Amino acid sequence: MANDSYILNSCNSSGSSYTDPRIVSNPITTSIGALIMSIVFLLGVPGNLFIIWSIMVRARRRSVTTILILNLACADGILMCIIIFFIVYLARRNWDFGLIMCKVLFYLCNINMYASIFLITLMSLHRLVAVVWPTRVTPHASKKIIVRAIAVLWVLVFLISIPALLYRTVEENEQGDPDQKRWVCNSHHNTTQEVVFQYTFETTVGFLVPYGLIVSSYICIVRRIRQTKFRRNVRSEKLILAIVVTFGIFWLPFHMINIIQVVATQLKEPSMKARLNDIWRPSRAVTSALAFISSCANPILYTFAGKSYIRRDGMAFMARLFEGISLDYGLRKGRQKRDIEGTGIKETLSLSSTAENAVKNGI
Repeated sequence: MANDSYILNSCNSSGSSYTDPRIVSNPITTSIGALIMSIVFLLGVPGNLFIIWSIMVRARRRSVTTILILNLACADGILMCIIIFFIVYLARRNWDFGLIMCKVLFYLCNINMYASIFLITLMSLHRLVAVVWPTRVTPHASKKIIVRAIAVLWVLVFLISIPALLYRTVEENEQGDPDQKRWVCNSHHNTTQEVVFQYTFETTVGFLVPYGLIVSSYICIVRRIRQTKFRRNVRSEKLILAIVVTFGIFWLPFHMINIIQVVATQLKEPSMKARLNDIWRPSRAVTSALAFISSCANPILYTFAGKSYIRRDGMAFMARLFEGISLDYGLRKGRQKRDIEGTGIKETLSLSSTAENAVKNGI
């Protein structure tokens, strides 16, 4: 996250930067923020660690989707491990960790944001290939391509998150108690162009473009499914769609506030500028808290998706869920290949029955 959830900054018409720490100085707002992040920490840390453990230790099959879910859990796990610093920050309303930690922690927040949306985009593109062109890429080749794409993705994420290092600094909170010096970890811009660049880049690259690809992929997937004989919903597609929708719900408000802040920075008319500032400044805390929640939502989604395995498999239920996703992938490709080649319905239904029995037996 390039913006501090509770430190608001902008630039005045002359281009000089200033800090607006009113929300940090508000004990009610910061207490609510600290409470929300504490809940996120309690749910997100064990949840994402359990996902990583289930895939690395218990899962006997690792499909392309499972590999992507593992990387997504690692990205969310990074944020969950550092969220304790932000809880302390909000509870004390003072940055106690110095300049280096200020830059590094918000750099890691940016990494989480970009990595999450890019990995979800890869999931959607992979489903597009698997459903629309099932015979062109074998599972083995598909896995090789995805592993390479993930490596490139992580390198790209570390590079495009650099603005968080450049623009983050520690400043004194001059609007706090004059008898007690307080410090804030704040985004510092010298010109309005820097404000426009950072937040426009963040919203365009971190949300608008990848989410546009995701929506386009699912439109193509739905059209393809309607053209096939077998329209049974597959577990993996339901799960990926739930991840996509959840991410959009939690991150859309955050990026809308980014856009409003950029527009307010560019406006010259004082009354309209003041109105937009009155929208994005108090809303930043709420939208940022929602964005943090998104990192603990996926373990909850997986638990609901795998609840049918809990009674039989106990702590291994999530591993069985991911193994079931592997079978779903093979099943869908087998069905579509036979549909394209004109093979009889009975043979396809037999494949379906075999795969479903394998899932039930935990193979």
